Amino acid sequence: MTLESDIENLWQRYQNDDIEDAAGSAVQSTLDAFLEGLETGEIRAAEQVGDTGPDAWAVNEWVKRGILLNFSLRETEPREYGGVSYYDVLPLRSTTDLGGRGTRNTPDGTAIRRGAYLGSDCIMMSPSFVNIGAHVGDGTLVDSCDTVGSCAQLGENVKLGANTLVGGVLEPVEDAPVIIEDGVSLGAGCRVTSGFHVGENTVVGENTLLTPRIPVYDLVTEAVIYGHLPANRRAFTRYVESSLSDHDLFESGAYKPAVVALDIEDDTLDNTRREEALRE
Repeated sequence: MTLESDIENLWQRYQNDDIEDAAGSAVQSTLDAFLEGLETGEIRAAEQVGDTGPDAWAVNEWVKRGILLNFSLRETEPREYGGVSYYDVLPLRSTTDLGGRGTRNTPDGTAIRRGAYLGSDCIMMSPSFVNIGAHVGDGTLVDSCDTVGSCAQLGENVKLGANTLVGGVLEPVEDAPVIIEDGVSLGAGCRVTSGFHVGENTVVGENTLLTPRIPVYDLVTEAVIYGHLPANRRAFTRYVESSLSDHDLFESGAYKPAVVALDIEDDTLDNTRREEALRE
């Protein structure tokens, strides 16, 4: 029996209401082994099976089932963190393994939940939070007031600016989580949600919202894309005219957000104008 088959078997029993003793040692041992597999990086909610782009990633549905089982088959218990009492089904992750890999988490508010993976040479600034199933690659910086949601996949050498939210996706289990590939830099205040995919080496300007419901105007390929920001882009928010502009309530016009993506090596903007564009 493998861990995957153990989780799948437990999932079927749970779906059929066939688990009499969820607190029993056998069930809890399987759930604990699953969390350890996530923390060591042995298992992941999604894996890269190709070069780059959304089609290069495969979702491991059984892993997401294992996470849901950990919430469903555990009791909420009183816990302590930083002198504060709280109630949860999971404790925070042990950090004793991080120092040996050159990864550090600053004190006073850094919270890493059980089942989260942190690679080598990562930096976790406080206060920040990494949820169960998240995978943070080598050399990645999670800055102050950042949240990395459940099952989010962050590649190597990713930089999350302060007050950035990377959303979590648990259900439905077949849906891809948020994926941020290697070398991506997200400016302060960015939001990435609902399984959005950011291609490698892309730089995203401050306060940009990336979600499948907001179009990406890719000026490199001259295409409008949803749910995906291609690799090697420099992206920022612009506002385009909305279909509500003709409504009487919007006498001066109505606008909706859009993301504009340029080639990261684009020389049509000088450095000053490019910086201004990113900050607007």
